[in-house]
Amino acid sequence: MLNGSDRDSRKLDGSAVLAAYARWAPVYDLIFSGPLYWGRRATVNHVNALTGHVLEAGVGTGMSLPLYADHLRISGIDLSEDMLRRARKKYGSRRNIDDLQVMDAGEMSYPDNHFDVVVAMFVMTVVPDPDQVIRELERVTKPGGTVILVNHFSADKGLRAALERGLKRFGHRLGWNPEFPKSRVLGRTFLTLEGEETLSPFKLFTLLRLKKPA
Repeated sequence: MLNGSDRDSRKLDGSAVLAAYARWAPVYDLIFSGPLYWGRRATVNHVNALTGHVLEAGVGTGMSLPLYADHLRISGIDLSEDMLRRARKKYGSRRNIDDLQVMDAGEMSYPDNHFDVVVAMFVMTVVPDPDQVIRELERVTKPGGTVILVNHFSADKGLRAALERGLKRFGHRLGWNPEFPKSRVLGRTFLTLEGEETLSPFKLFTLLRLKKPA
């Protein structure tokens, strides 16, 4: 049996994420469609103003898929087959959907410089190695292309910071890391920050718009 300090030190890993999302999959849309609405809408608004081939990493049950404009080609990946099964059933036949595949965002099979736009919404805190994921997102983006991240970034101080530190010990059960500073994303690749906006509800999420150097 783990003692308190051992539980605190347990890290999020792939098996914990898969187990968590197998549990979440049947009720994911019902529970998260509301709280994640603003992040999805803000991201898709940015993407729909662009052109080309779009990758959504961590597409989940596909809640964002019907929002993308028809002029875009959409590919989606997710680590969870349980989540993707629901995405394929609901949206897999849409004309602008290229493919929906089970794939690890930290080790993608796509070639370098493949996508015009890469999107990762609510992903960085649910992966075991966010540094590897951000490098992969950069790798598969074409020079001059756009990477859009939406994520919860932890507070530096105050009540919210204390709550996030307290929840950290349960990260392996929740399937996400509650304590995740913005520095875990910015400065880890050659991607440059072009824009940033806080989102509802309660400014819990932040959208980062990044550019890969041409």
